[in-house]
Amino acid sequence: MKMFAGRPNDSQSAIKFSPVLFFLVALSANAAGFITDEHQLSVKEKRAGEAYYRADSKWMIYQAEVADDNPFYQIFLKNVESGAVTQVSPGTGKTTCAWVHPSQEKVLFSSTHEDKEAKAKMAAEIERRKAGEQKSYAWDYDEFYDIYETDFSGGNIKNLTKTLGYDAEASWSPDGKLIAFASNRRAYSGELSEEETALFKANPSALIDIYIMDADGSNVKRLTHTKTYDGGPFFSPDGKRIVWRRFSENGREAEIFTMAIDGSDQKQITRLNVMSWAPFYHPSGKYIIFATNVHGHRNFELYIVDVDGKKDPVRVTDKEGFDGLPVFTPDGNYLTWTSDRTPEKKGLLFHGKWDHQKALESLALK
Repeated sequence: MKMFAGRPNDSQSAIKFSPVLFFLVALSANAAGFITDEHQLSVKEKRAGEAYYRADSKWMIYQAEVADDNPFYQIFLKNVESGAVTQVSPGTGKTTCAWVHPSQEKVLFSSTHEDKEAKAKMAAEIERRKAGEQKSYAWDYDEFYDIYETDFSGGNIKNLTKTLGYDAEASWSPDGKLIAFASNRRAYSGELSEEETALFKANPSALIDIYIMDADGSNVKRLTHTKTYDGGPFFSPDGKRIVWRRFSENGREAEIFTMAIDGSDQKQITRLNVMSWAPFYHPSGKYIIFATNVHGHRNFELYIVDVDGKKDPVRVTDKEGFDGLPVFTPDGNYLTWTSDRTPEKKGLLFHGKWDHQKALESLALK
């Protein structure tokens, strides 16, 4: 999903010290100032995150845990001007990775609501929490995740993938004609080699690749061909490229990559040798914002880097804890992201004014 998947456990928290790391740590004092008028955007939700805007900035879609009878995220659409919120997902099972069509009144999201065991899994999770059972965060690559399209009321829902396997992390292209997404559908095709079968059994995320398809779900094409997790794809503002993150084979690191929408010209943008993920283009197309734990295993901060990866990444946030899943408003003047900088340390949405000029200057861009 676009949410963080496969967080390393505590035994993997040691980070190798390097000149690059030293340089980034030295930038800490310069981190403040990119974001002003910072405030918490979500209030009523138990957890909320991963917000995205329609091209006209009138609508924001996000995922949140709200109801006591469903412990998993559901998808909500917010009218930015009025503040009115509508749940657009069915309310059963798990959901993730929503997106608003650039011009039409419809949304994308992934859901497991067609899983016959969806309600049983909800009940089991509620009982686990009631029992006080603690477990480390780990994303669930549920094979019943499919990508759905629905209107602004949550009606006329349509399954676009209808394929066993994890289909998620979807977004429309700027013109609304294409959808990029992540999937491990190959693992359920019956065509894996013995090596791939063993790899998938040990790590279900290992066979997740980036795919692209027409907006109606047709003409599906696989763009990446690795034995590591490629996920979290987003289109560039001009629709010509895709940015995503690629995990290392051991699952302990991830780097930011870009490629043409046909899968060619794949470029590695970061080389931090830690967990760098959740990349998103600024609407100017000049730089990418992403999250990384270069300052500590559990301390995720936001950084920016030029689209060619030729400049040293520059730190944006400097608060202990989790800051991730950043997204710019379509005009590029504001930033919304997910953070646990709350008293309860629960992930919620934060928002602030973005200094685009300072970002350009910090990266020595025009």
